[in-house]
Amino acid sequence: MNIILTRNEIEHKIRRIAYQVYETFADEQEVVISGIAGNGYIFAKKIGAQLEDISGLTVTLCEVRINKQNPLEKVETSLPSEAYANKCLVLADDVLSTGTTLIYGVKHFLEVPLKKFKTAVLVDRNHKQYPVKADFKGLSLSTSLQEHIQVVFGEEEYASLS
Repeated sequence: MNIILTRNEIEHKIRRIAYQVYETFADEQEVVISGIAGNGYIFAKKIGAQLEDISGLTVTLCEVRINKQNPLEKVETSLPSEAYANKCLVLADDVLSTGTTLIYGVKHFLEVPLKKFKTAVLVDRNHKQYPVKADFKGLSLSTSLQEHIQVVFGEEEYASLS
């Protein structure tokens, strides 16, 4: 296992992403940060906290639940669609690998009218099978398909490649 991001590096990248989000939505009053359940939601909460720290934006968090084994199943969110309709939204996940999870998340949010819509990932592996990109990314990394990236949030925060 090779550590590719330490706790400090992750914090720095999240803060930089928060500044990019703020620059993108500077003329807005509110932004919804939606995170894919699990690490994506933790990542979204961290972006939201940094955003509140550096801006006057009102941040609303939303957890997005996608069945990664069967992404065609109905996507569920912790907020009703009326709570984010006609608002600015960022969909966040920890790792963008093939793009499957992110594209189905994007599809869900395209069914609701949004003012602006962006995506954010901590690590972009550049192995996309779908035409999806991260508007904000912490680290772009070219890896082999056999390699695995794991992001660990908590007391020991790091991202590793194995």
